[in-house]
Amino acid sequence: MPFNEASIHSRLLIGTDEYPRQANLSNMSSPISNIFTQFRHELHRFPEISGHEVETQKRIKAFVSQFNPVSIREVGGTGLLLQYGQGTTGPVTLIRADIDALPIQEVNLVDHKSQNKGVSHKCGHDGHAAILARLASLLAEKPVSTGRVYLLFQPAEETGKGAEAVLNDPAFAALRPDRVFALHNLPGYQEGTIVCKPGSFTSSVLSMIVSFTGKVSHSAEPEKGLNPAYVLADFMLQTKQIQNPEPQSEAFALITPIYITMGEKSYGISAGYGEVHLTLRTRNAKRMETLKTQLLDLLAELSTGSGINVEIAYTEAFFANENDPQAFSQIKESAQKLGYPFIEKQEPFKWGEDFGLFTQQYPGAMFGIGNGEDSPALHNDNYDFNDNLIEPAAHLFLELIKIGHS
Repeated sequence: MPFNEASIHSRLLIGTDEYPRQANLSNMSSPISNIFTQFRHELHRFPEISGHEVETQKRIKAFVSQFNPVSIREVGGTGLLLQYGQGTTGPVTLIRADIDALPIQEVNLVDHKSQNKGVSHKCGHDGHAAILARLASLLAEKPVSTGRVYLLFQPAEETGKGAEAVLNDPAFAALRPDRVFALHNLPGYQEGTIVCKPGSFTSSVLSMIVSFTGKVSHSAEPEKGLNPAYVLADFMLQTKQIQNPEPQSEAFALITPIYITMGEKSYGISAGYGEVHLTLRTRNAKRMETLKTQLLDLLAELSTGSGINVEIAYTEAFFANENDPQAFSQIKESAQKLGYPFIEKQEPFKWGEDFGLFTQQYPGAMFGIGNGEDSPALHNDNYDFNDNLIEPAAHLFLELIKIGHS
């Protein structure tokens, strides 16, 4: 039967460890909003890194079960997929939120501070999950009349592996959504402002690992070995000349050194091995292929005749989010109908988001919502999600659903 918001007070898992019996929800000034804020804080207190969201999955499942989904399925390992509507004909819409945290020690002194040492929600995925839970409650109250809506709580976004795991899961294979949507909170933008653009919304991102193998020797006789230091150093210096860090440029290409290691802390040994990790960012996949070719050509030039063996590996790939023009228009229309401020961004964000794998396969779009102009940046140790975004973001998703399912 349809969900009734008035009943939420008695159904909010009262008496569980997550929501203690002494919580007096009836005294809250905005009970519905506060319920989802409480839920967000609960996720924040017990964060889990990518691929290990076991307890997070349990918490989300226990909470959203009260909103009467047609089904709840585990997907992508530690993710969840909720279904609303049972229409065998009509549109199929997918709304996605990410749920993983980061290996960052929190410094905030808030009541909902992370209880897991060295792990915290410093990208706001706890807030994204709370938004999707609020959307579930709205869909329970106002069921779709045609087609189906799926709400995806996706794991492992930060490593770029979660979207792939979901898309390859047999539980997802039969869905074939007509539209896919997701959001990300945006520090530095006015609270509640919707930010979107057609085409590339986030960058293509790829991490590159380059190993340089030579031969160790006595440090008094380096000529009897092959020390990779100079080839490695030349490569690092010349990558700075290859990049084009201007985000407004069509040729945007950012190369960020992440990690370097070489040799051992033994001063009698000339190093025989070195390793460099870089993160590459471009506007789209085509530009990424060009950048990779430039770097491979540079490595071949520097290593030829040196005796140093160079090997390349790649990890944590994020496809650019390619926003479908119609989906962009629907986001803009929905925001304006609800009276939300709207900004059409001119260039993609420099960070990557693995929802790009969805928009590579299905029409759809990602948009941003301002977390506050004074908000610390994403991945800062003092960042926290703005709870005021839960209600407006959930209602924007609901408006998008109405457009497709009316």
